[in-house]
Amino acid sequence: MKVVITEFMDTDALTGFSAGIDVRYAPELVEDRAALLAAASGAEALIVRNRTQVDAELLAAAPGLRVVGRLGVGLDNIDMAGCAARGIAVYPATGANTRSVAEYVIGTAFSLSRGAYAATPGMIAGDWPRGTLGQGGEIAGRSLGLLGFGAIAQAVAGLAAPLGLRVMAADPHLPPDHPAWRDVQRLARETLLRKADILSLHVPLTPETAGLLDAAALAKLKPGAILINTSRGGIVDEDALCNALRAGHLGGAALDVFAAEPLDANAGARFADVPNLILTPHIAGVTAEANVRVSRITVENVDRALTEPVA
Repeated sequence: MKVVITEFMDTDALTGFSAGIDVRYAPELVEDRAALLAAASGAEALIVRNRTQVDAELLAAAPGLRVVGRLGVGLDNIDMAGCAARGIAVYPATGANTRSVAEYVIGTAFSLSRGAYAATPGMIAGDWPRGTLGQGGEIAGRSLGLLGFGAIAQAVAGLAAPLGLRVMAADPHLPPDHPAWRDVQRLARETLLRKADILSLHVPLTPETAGLLDAAALAKLKPGAILINTSRGGIVDEDALCNALRAGHLGGAALDVFAAEPLDANAGARFADVPNLILTPHIAGVTAEANVRVSRITVENVDRALTEPVA
């Protein structure tokens, strides 16, 4: 049995595979499509992150594929229908990076609200911007809006409430009687957009959510509101967001995900000179601790799928 791993993971977790399983750890394959297709030809299992496109072409190149392990939770890079049609099991590492994403949301909310932490270069050059940087705000007493209220958003809510944030959420797919709503105000999406001082996105990329935060939706946000996106690129209209930040309608934004990943110089140019903006390379859920958990859970899932007898 052969496992091909196409992106980085905690290599210590590889010792968790059963004897007799041939493991090829080749994170460079994500950068070389031809080599990836060739490597997949003899694979019974693939382990991927978000950049490896497990599409029809890759599935066709892997006739013996039985299982896909996802080092994370998003599945939009995997042809789920194609896998289902062939009986290929897909295992995300559910819950393994929840804490990391939740801490990222709270951390960027602090930073963007205070607006003081990019002063180091200017201060080294002799600036002393005490007057302007002393105008930053506290997050206590602000309204945190969570668009989507699954496990990660619920973890954010759990961290936010003790800090004095008023937590509200919108999620039509979570039943009104679900216990997660007990300490969170349940709102319709349009109402959430109007009321949130800080809006954090926690929805998958689907035809319904693509472009959801366009210019019209951003205009509905409160003046000075902060937007945080750790879900998926393509949900936020990046040009419209930059315009809203430059115009001063929004007070700040953090983007960990982008419509085109990795972000190249051409795509990145739109963000030049945009105020109070944090950009990170899809790492909200990638910490040292989360990488260990994600890798261990994924190895366990794939090993079990390969070694347990079929019922």
